[in-house]
Amino acid sequence: MEVKIGAKAKSVIKRDSRVIFTTTREDFPLVADHGSGDFLYDIEGNRFIDFSSFVSCYNLGVNANAQVRNAAKKQIDRLMHGMFMDYYEEQPVKLAEKLVSMLPPDFGRVFFSNSGTEANEDAIKLVKLFTKRRHIIAFYGAFHGRSMGALGLTASKTAHRAHFGPFVNVSHAPYPDPYRFDGDAEECSQASIDFIEKNILAKEIPPDEVAAIFFEPVQGEGGYIVPPRGFFKELRKLADRHGILLVDDEIQAGYMRTGKFLALSNFGTVADIYTFAKSFGAGFPLAATVARKSLGDTPSGSHAGTFGGNLVASAAATASLDYIKRNMRSLQRGIVRKGATIMKRMNELRETYEYVGDVRGIGLMIGVEFVKSKDTKEYAPKERDRVIMSCFKKGLLVLPAGRSSMRIIPPLTVSDSSVEKGLDVLEETIKENSK
Repeated sequence: MEVKIGAKAKSVIKRDSRVIFTTTREDFPLVADHGSGDFLYDIEGNRFIDFSSFVSCYNLGVNANAQVRNAAKKQIDRLMHGMFMDYYEEQPVKLAEKLVSMLPPDFGRVFFSNSGTEANEDAIKLVKLFTKRRHIIAFYGAFHGRSMGALGLTASKTAHRAHFGPFVNVSHAPYPDPYRFDGDAEECSQASIDFIEKNILAKEIPPDEVAAIFFEPVQGEGGYIVPPRGFFKELRKLADRHGILLVDDEIQAGYMRTGKFLALSNFGTVADIYTFAKSFGAGFPLAATVARKSLGDTPSGSHAGTFGGNLVASAAATASLDYIKRNMRSLQRGIVRKGATIMKRMNELRETYEYVGDVRGIGLMIGVEFVKSKDTKEYAPKERDRVIMSCFKKGLLVLPAGRSSMRIIPPLTVSDSSVEKGLDVLEETIKENSK
């Protein structure tokens, strides 16, 4: 199917350019109209297979599912906004209880906000409050948000940070990238740990002044980088040696995206604080920061927000979590099976085409890195962008990540038929653009 962009879409895009600040839109002339399950329809009536899940926000399908939508509608008729930070309501409490039940033991303090950026801002305040320390460590390639504190953690593109500093006290370390490291997995992990120990903690900041290390278990905007399996165990040991907290940003990688509720669980490690957003809200603006109970509580008045724990968003998120818990085993089996299907097809393309450099991922969080050649591994952003735009023109939505990677993140509930059709489009597109 060839996508046709007509006067309706062009008119909306032109009006948008007059009144809306430039954000992060790609070059797709896509004006979304409605959607369901595996598919999005634009204002012109074009249908797209969704391999983006709206940046991992629709893990249960485009526009969520009927259970989620009905819960939101029911809550709208009762009370939309209850000022949860000042008055008590049961709905957010119920959601917090369900979320905590999905986490390791000792997790029991939840703060609700509206976005991933806010969740990480909340975590920054919490680690400083709990440790009485003011420095933080994060990783190159990280994306933790665009507000000032979270932006200090972020280090994936200079465009994110230009002209916005100064930022919070953050030092960055290399994130272990096996594809671009000249050595085995253990050496790759150790190189990152050594950098923290021998450079940051030995030359920049005394260990007893570091409050926390923030990380993504699989880097998202940084290029869908999957670290070696043993990396986070070593990071946990380093943190424990110095009394440093670990903050796990599960905003894109979590909520079953990798086949486990917590992406960090794939690495056999537990953090001290977790942050959630995107699919956690099931299509509504909602985020959560969850800490170990043993870390303590916040003093009254030290932190709050107007819309955190919004009743409609909480109702939708509760229904979404109910669905996850009720269908956990079947979801896990489907994520593993469909992820393996995608990895197999994409690895076959990697073996065939010189500019498909690497294929990596866990579950249904898969990245494909495009390069000028396999020998040099030189980044190939133009080639990547051509593939993505060609997919769009053929009715498949995929998104970029990192310098020259493409992410494949369909809804977790995507049908086997849509997976195969989407892969057929990808294969055709990669073949056409290899010439």
